[in-house]
Amino acid sequence: MRLRSLLFVPGDRPDRMEKALGAGADALILDLEDAVAPQNKQVARHEVAHFLNQHNEARIFVRVNPLDSDENLKDLNAVLPSHPDGIVLPKAEGGASVTELAKRLTERGNATAQILAIATETPAAVFQLGTYSGAKRLLGLTWGAEDLPAAVGAATSREEDGGFTPPYELARSLCLFGAAAAGVLPIETVYPAFRDLDGLAAYAARARRDGFLGMMAIHPAQVPVINEAFTPSEAELAHARAVIAAFEGSPGAGALSLDGKMIDRPHLVQAQRILAQA
Repeated sequence: MRLRSLLFVPGDRPDRMEKALGAGADALILDLEDAVAPQNKQVARHEVAHFLNQHNEARIFVRVNPLDSDENLKDLNAVLPSHPDGIVLPKAEGGASVTELAKRLTERGNATAQILAIATETPAAVFQLGTYSGAKRLLGLTWGAEDLPAAVGAATSREEDGGFTPPYELARSLCLFGAAAAGVLPIETVYPAFRDLDGLAAYAARARRDGFLGMMAIHPAQVPVINEAFTPSEAELAHARAVIAAFEGSPGAGALSLDGKMIDRPHLVQAQRILAQA
């Protein structure tokens, strides 16, 4: 599944859901958690279920409330009959939490929804990022830079230039490596300055450079920038094809020369990944 861009939409704003369909995102995330005030949760569940029933051609995920909250089962009971493509699990704490959510999905007759875990929102979660391998229905891991600093009492997760402070760079890196170890999609967190599209472009390019395969968005204007950042360019595709052709022409070689530079097996793996992304 290609997930370059995942656009958040508040679950109690059906008007925004309809507009979000035209944004070009690879998936929508209808939010029942942080974007919805407690008094609006039930209304949001109704609106999300209705939207899912009306738009089964779109790829739609639902962010439910955390597993240990009173709202989680209410969320699942409301939206699972409408067959979302996926469930976004906030405050995940390792593979066991994903397996527990998968169990709840199965108990409610849903056999298909996949799970995207937000894997760094509590201090305990950081120590579980190597435990996701084999977790049932797991599609990918993403991370958050807001809940974790609040949990540890940090003033902010960001430097003055917008970059992350060292503790949160660590959380980001561990999320990336945890996803790779589990063989699932690594998804970059949001860029909150939604009017700063130049900053977003640089941020998304850095994420792709580091190995993330997609990114979450909080505003429709961010979607085209993110899609472009996570789509291989024609130059990248041409180089990847040349690398693959070189190894196909010399199947027993461990290292080859291409355009005056040495290439070896890791370059072949990267080339294959680029073509797969396209």
